[in-house]
Parts: sequence; structure tokens; C-alpha cells
Amino acid sequence: MSFGLMIEILVAILLMVTIGYCYMLNRRLERLRADEQSLRGTIGELVTATEIAERAVAELKRAAHENDATLGERVRSAERCCVELDRQISAADVVLTRLSRVVVAARSLHDVPSAATAPDPKAVAAAARSFADRLRERVGAAAA
Repeated sequence: MSFGLMIEILVAILLMVTIGYCYMLNRRLERLRADEQSLRGTIGELVTATEIAERAVAELKRAAHENDATLGERVRSAERCCVELDRQISAADVVLTRLSRVVVAARSLHDVPSAATAPDPKAVAAAARSFADRLRERVGAAAA
């Protein structure tokens, strides 16, 4: 065998190995391209899901801000009501004290002996009703 024939056989073998290797690489590239298409679809779905989630989070934030504003207004309104009720309770205590003094003074004017120094709650309530009725009559007469 000649030296030239051996080189050509070696080149032919190397070409056959190269062709086999290229065929193997081609199949891997085809699988990679198929995976790429699948991956693009998955990425598209992920982007869509992310956009939906972002819109949902934005809507939740908006709802939370609205609820915070509404709740804050309700709390402020409740605080105002509490202050008003405290004021009215204080005024009622003052009126009750005055009515108690009126009842005690009325008893002492009529020389009614008192069983205790504190006025009877029923008597105070009756005096308060009478006082309120007279006040309503005066207000009604003044308005007319």
C-alpha cells in the first residue's frame, strides 16, 4: 500500500466521523429548537400570568386605600360621637345635680321630713319629667 492511499483512507475515515458528528449535532439542534418553541410558549404564559397578577395587586392596593379612607372617616365620626356623648353626659350630670337640689329645696320648703340626705331617685325622675314638660311647653309657646 502506498503512502498516498493510506492518507486518503485516513481522510475518508475522518470525513465519515465528521459527518456522523454533524448528524448528531443536527439532531441536538433540532431538539433544542423544539425546546425553544416550548420555552417561548411557557414564557408567554408566564408574562400573561404576571400581568394579571400585577393588575390584581394594583386593584387590591386601590381597594385597601379606599377602605382605609372609609374606615378612617368612620373612626373620626365615632370619635366625634363619643365626644358629643361625653358632653351630653356631663350636661346631664349637671342637670341631675340641679334637679336634686330643687327636690331637696322643695322638701325643705314643704317641711317634708327626709329619710336620708340623698334625694329619692323616683322623686328626682318625676321632678325631671315635670321640668322637661314645662320646658317643652315654653319652647313650644316661644316657637309659635
